[in-house]
Amino acid sequence: MGGTLVFVTERGDKINSSLETYLVGGSVRDELLQLPAKDHDYVVVGSTPEEMEKLGYRSVGKDFPVYLHPKSHDEYALARTERKIALGYRGFEVYASPKVTLEEDLARRDLTINAIAKDRHGKIIDPFNGIGDLKAGLLRHVSPAFSEDPVRVLRTARFSARFDFRVAPETLVLMSEMVRNGEVDSLVPERVWQEVSRGLMENKPSRLFSVLRDCGALARILPEIDILFGVPQPEKWHPEIDTGEHIMQVIDYAASKNYSLPIRFAALTHDLGKGVTPKSLWPSHTGHEKNSVKLVKSLCERIRAPKKSRDLSLLVARFHSNVHRIAELNPTAIVDMLLAVDAYRKPERFGEFIHACECDFHGRSGYVDKLYPQATWLREAFNASNKIDCGAIAASLASTISDPACLSNSINTKIREARVAEIENNST
Repeated sequence: MGGTLVFVTERGDKINSSLETYLVGGSVRDELLQLPAKDHDYVVVGSTPEEMEKLGYRSVGKDFPVYLHPKSHDEYALARTERKIALGYRGFEVYASPKVTLEEDLARRDLTINAIAKDRHGKIIDPFNGIGDLKAGLLRHVSPAFSEDPVRVLRTARFSARFDFRVAPETLVLMSEMVRNGEVDSLVPERVWQEVSRGLMENKPSRLFSVLRDCGALARILPEIDILFGVPQPEKWHPEIDTGEHIMQVIDYAASKNYSLPIRFAALTHDLGKGVTPKSLWPSHTGHEKNSVKLVKSLCERIRAPKKSRDLSLLVARFHSNVHRIAELNPTAIVDMLLAVDAYRKPERFGEFIHACECDFHGRSGYVDKLYPQATWLREAFNASNKIDCGAIAASLASTISDPACLSNSINTKIREARVAEIENNST
């Protein structure tokens, strides 16, 4: 197994070393699925840090021995085992030694489909039947050690969203136990955001949330989303009725259009306020937008969502209902909404705002192919009101008003009035 590799130092000297190396993990899995592999990770068996550094590899691992190849910059990790010593995904003691075998290294991995290796001759090493699970579309844990790392709950859900694979019953049992024993509660906000955001960018993001619900983790990680399931909506507007089901259709529609992460996150969070509507008012949710804004703020703060995703989500939560009923709004209300969205200064974000509202409309049973003229009307209103010469208005007022504060207020007022007039003229 393995073989002799030739490395070249910066001086150009050739160094021979019989490193026993194997391609492992996602790149092997994706190759077997006939998908493009983004990264290539290798395991080195029988070597030491001293040997790796002597060969020109650069150490980059803080918690365990990982090195970058001096030329390709691929990652090469020394074969290792891990032992759980504390709660959380950092609570591990790592043991790396030339005595650790390839199978021992593969045994510490999360899922069988990620525990497949390939040697330099192309031979596949599959000690845990990962290939069989790939063929069956199954996500199955390698060993009971799966339950020691809470991130694996999120990763398994994300892989389900990526490949549309189902979770093996025995793995779901382990995941449920990790929820019950509090292991999942030790997830840090940054890791929650990382995995959820990556899951939202997969082909079928609803699968992420379905798996998390099945094991009970969604209520602990994203309770604002979990509570939406079982909350009814007016059948007149929502044939799917259930709010949680509606949200899943919305994010899957966003994925089908290959929209950006901020749009997908806004699609996920736009109706959070419906989860706190008193049951006595169901299925109506009049005024839910205000509660949605509050919940989006607290959720983004808790999981530390980036500003771009947070800001778009807040705007969509606040104004999506206004966009849906734009035909009922007068020009003044439309301009005030455009100003609040900051459409004139941030037209790119305004475009994302409209896309998120489109996702909300189309993410309903039977609505995927229906026309959404509201988006066209709003774009036309924006284009018309954006034609005014703000500079000319400012210059005209500056010649008659000397007080800076009064001048600023007068300019804003006149520009707003001019935008309203343009929309009125455009609609006649």
